[in-house]
Amino acid sequence: MSATSRLTPVASDGPNIKLAPRPLEQDLMNHDAEPPTNSGLRLQFSSGKGRGQYQTFMFWLLRGVAACNVLALLAVCAFLLQNGLPALSWSFLTEAPRQMMTKGGILPCIIGTAILSLGSLLIAFPLGVASAVYLNEYAKRNAFARFVRLGVNNLAGVPSVVFGLFGLSFFVTFCGFGVSILSGVLTLAVLTLPVIIGTAEESLRNVPDTYREASLALGATKSQTIARVILPCALPGMLTGAILGVARAAGETAAIMFTASVFYTPKGPDSIFSPVMALPYHMYVLATAGTEIDKTRPLQYGTGLVLLLLVLGMNLIAIIMRDRLQKRR
Repeated sequence: MSATSRLTPVASDGPNIKLAPRPLEQDLMNHDAEPPTNSGLRLQFSSGKGRGQYQTFMFWLLRGVAACNVLALLAVCAFLLQNGLPALSWSFLTEAPRQMMTKGGILPCIIGTAILSLGSLLIAFPLGVASAVYLNEYAKRNAFARFVRLGVNNLAGVPSVVFGLFGLSFFVTFCGFGVSILSGVLTLAVLTLPVIIGTAEESLRNVPDTYREASLALGATKSQTIARVILPCALPGMLTGAILGVARAAGETAAIMFTASVFYTPKGPDSIFSPVMALPYHMYVLATAGTEIDKTRPLQYGTGLVLLLLVLGMNLIAIIMRDRLQKRR
C-alpha cells in the first residue's frame, strides 16, 4: 500500500471485511477541519432560509416607513380639510380681505403667489438647464467644475431666510427695485436654482452615451446633438426639478417677506415693481400679527388649504406634461 493512501472498511456480504484505500489528503483535511466560524455562519445566513427571512424583514420595514410618510401626509391633508373646508366659499376665493382681514377673501394672495411662483420658474428653469448643460456636456473635470458643483450643493442647503436677507440687501436696496414682484421673483429664482441644476444635471447623465455617439457619427455638431437629441430625452427628468422648484417657491415665507410681500393691499399689482400679497405670508400675518387671532382662525386654515391645493394643482399640471413628453420618446 502506498504512502498516499490508507485502508478504510467497506461493506461486504460475509464476515470478512474488505479494506479499500482512502486518499491521505482527504484524511488530513478531515483531521485539520476547524469548527464553523462566524464567517461560515454569515455565509449560511446569506443563503437559503435565513436570506429569505432577512429580505422579507427589510421589505416590510421599508414598506412600514413608506406607509408612515403617506399617513403623515394624509393626516395633514385631513386636518386642513376638516378645519379649512368650512371657510371656503366663492366670496372667500374672489374677494379681497376687509375689516382688518377678519373677513373677506384671499384673491390678491392667490394672484400674488401664482405670479411669484411662475415668475421664479421662468427665470430659474432656463438658467438651471443651461448651467447643467455646461457642467455635464462642456465643462472639463477640473477644479473649477468641482468648485461650481460644490457651490450648487451648498446653496441647496442654505436656509430660506438667508436668501431673503440677500434679496433685501441686493435686489431691494442695491439694485433699487424696492419691495416688489421683481425683487421677490429674482430672490425665489436664486433659491430654487440649485434644485433645478441638480435634477437637470442628473437627467443629462442618464441619457445614454450611444445617443451622443450616434448623432455625432451622422454628422451633427455638438450643439445640434445637445439641442435635438440630449435635451428632448432629458426634459421629462428636468420637469421633476421644475415641480420641486415651484412647490418650494409657492410655500416660502421668509424669502418673500423681505422682498415682495406686504401686509395688506386691496388690489392686484399694476407692474413688476408693485408689491403683492402672498398666501404663505398672509397666513403668517393672520396667525401672529392680527388683532383678533381667534376670529381669524378659520381664515388661517382656509388659506392653508388653498395654498395646498394651489401647489398640488401646479404640480399636477407639470406631472401631466412630463408624462406626455415621456410617451412621445
